[in-house]
Amino acid sequence: MNKLLIVGTVAFDAIETPFGQTDKILGGAATYISLSASQFGVKSGIVSVVGGDFPKEYLEKLNEKDINTDGIEIIEAGKTFFWKGKYHNDLNTRDTLITDLNVLADFNPVVPKEFIDTDFLMLGNLHPSVQMAVINQIPVRPRLVALDTMNFWMDNALEELMEVIAKIDVITINDEEARQLSGEYSLVRAAQKIHKMGPKFVVIKKGEHGALLFNNGDVFFAPALPLEDVFDPTGAGDTFAGGFIGHIAKSGDISFENMKRAVISGSNLASFCVEKFGTERMEDLSQDEIQERLLQFKLLTQFDIELS
Repeated sequence: MNKLLIVGTVAFDAIETPFGQTDKILGGAATYISLSASQFGVKSGIVSVVGGDFPKEYLEKLNEKDINTDGIEIIEAGKTFFWKGKYHNDLNTRDTLITDLNVLADFNPVVPKEFIDTDFLMLGNLHPSVQMAVINQIPVRPRLVALDTMNFWMDNALEELMEVIAKIDVITINDEEARQLSGEYSLVRAAQKIHKMGPKFVVIKKGEHGALLFNNGDVFFAPALPLEDVFDPTGAGDTFAGGFIGHIAKSGDISFENMKRAVISGSNLASFCVEKFGTERMEDLSQDEIQERLLQFKLLTQFDIELS
């Protein structure tokens, strides 16, 4: 069985949307990625850090999904990373109200011995210097290294981010971030420029408008499933990344054709994530539900047409 190592935040979130609000609940990029990837039955582990205030039952929730938490450092005297945000009525824009780095401010990651020979590495949204520290601890390069990042690091740690981008195979970012990183408005040109920075595959997420996959002139588009209700978009991008890398890790196939299926898998799981607050929907998701919605994706994109 292939091993998947996930690097990213394990955190508390407090969320407000037009449909309600929460107090502190389980959140963080690595949390969403790992819950999503766990649907594929891969052997996965997390590298992250939490404070002594982090409930043991949250770690147990992850363990119940066969997610190894040995790489999550617990600093008993510290507090866990906390983010609070408020979404606007369109759910596409939000205001960050609170960001408390807490134990994340001085995090020095340590890769567990069990995952030092990982086959696949998913670098979730986190400071590029932490991502690079993990890359440097793995003596034999994984078969595939994927990165999910955001505009905050482009604004505040661009030099370190570019060093990480030069060492990866796949990058997943949204359309706004792709334009900022490349300086190009056209997403085709943006992908071409990002290819030259290092990644062989560029995945550009467009939220409710689907996702694009680029590889050396080849392009694939996956739509987002039209949903009747979108409750909370927090973690949808991370869930997409988890579904993407989970599919790749299970199959062991890193071809462009399989990347297409991985994009669909990521989009499929992200469509569940937005249906409830936080990680709640991802925690009780069944394989029957996943397969049924995959069929909906297939029907959404399948058609016959005669070409003259």
